[in-house]
Amino acid sequence: MPIYSVKTTASQERTVADMLAEKETPEIQAVIAPDQLTSYVMVEATDGTAFGRILDEIPHARGVIQGGDGPAESPFSEVEHFLSPTPDVEGIAEGDIVELIAGPFKGEKARVQRIDEGKDQVTVELYEATVPIPVTVRGDQIRVLDSEER
Repeated sequence: MPIYSVKTTASQERTVADMLAEKETPEIQAVIAPDQLTSYVMVEATDGTAFGRILDEIPHARGVIQGGDGPAESPFSEVEHFLSPTPDVEGIAEGDIVELIAGPFKGEKARVQRIDEGKDQVTVELYEATVPIPVTVRGDQIRVLDSEER
């Protein structure tokens, strides 16, 4: 089944994706609006021409990316990496200085001691604590301030 790239107005990707999903036409099989891809929505559709007509009715949809002879089809390999979730601890290394952005220690700075990719958790040691306290938090509750790898 062909996958088409739809150009959208900036910051309207989710709106366009929702409107396309609500259409419930047999031509549209699936819609994805990845956060990493700005101003584009990926759509799996059976017929590019019929899909183009449907797209004309959607506000904020600027059109399908065109190829030599009509709507350009994107290979699945270009879309595949958007479909698998990335762990929140990706890009974090032991020794990094982080800020806790949620939980009871919100706003505190800490150094990463251990990373558990399986559980998507990070054990950090708080900087300003008189006694070093290891705290285990989810990967989405920290923000890297300084990395030793850079």
